[in-house]
Amino acid sequence: MWFLAWQCASLTYGYAIHSHTIYSVTQIENIRCWFFQGSGALAGCAATVGSYPFDLLRTILASQGEPKVYPTMRSAFVDIISTRGFRGLYAGLSPTLVEIIPYAGLQFGTYDTFKRWTMDWNRIRSSNTSSTGADNKLSSFQLFVCGLAAGTCAKLVCHPLDVVKKRFQIEGLQRHPKYGARVEHRAYRNMSDALSRIVQAEGWAGLYKGIVPSTVKAAPAGAVTFVAYEYASDWLESILT
Repeated sequence: MWFLAWQCASLTYGYAIHSHTIYSVTQIENIRCWFFQGSGALAGCAATVGSYPFDLLRTILASQGEPKVYPTMRSAFVDIISTRGFRGLYAGLSPTLVEIIPYAGLQFGTYDTFKRWTMDWNRIRSSNTSSTGADNKLSSFQLFVCGLAAGTCAKLVCHPLDVVKKRFQIEGLQRHPKYGARVEHRAYRNMSDALSRIVQAEGWAGLYKGIVPSTVKAAPAGAVTFVAYEYASDWLESILT
């Protein structure tokens, strides 16, 4: 239950900042793909910094196993502050920002590309059917598919950085003995050290551990986000103009 609460908090707060930033930036001018990628990266960074403590607590609560070492989110929060200090709430932020820049940029850039391709396809289909006033407006389903494809592409490319982020987040994590010893604190010196040691110990496949459930989560999340963003953006423009 606590894990679900922090998952919702992380997503809600993160996407609120993300959507506000991307909406603000994309109003500057008539943008194209490259500018959309930069806007997505900027929005992703803003959302990540703002919601990162929620994401950290979510990861820790999900990784501790059973029986739980941290029965409540308050106990996890207090332990992080007492053992790592306030900076502990941002453990792994650097690889997360390195991940989110290409991830958000790719997601928004590929979404814009897929959307333009679909609009072109709608125009061609309308012209072939000899319909008057060809309508290239995308349906909800088409927006969903474009978002689904964009989320999948971004996750497949950036998943290794997500693996590194998770390793940093669970450093020093207390777990029940049946799950093994406490995760070593400061196990990696930096992000490049983490990448090289994971490859040495686990092979290249180690960088793609959990890729299937991660993609299953990220792809529909991206699709729903873009559909909601498009409709919310249209609604806001209709009442503000």
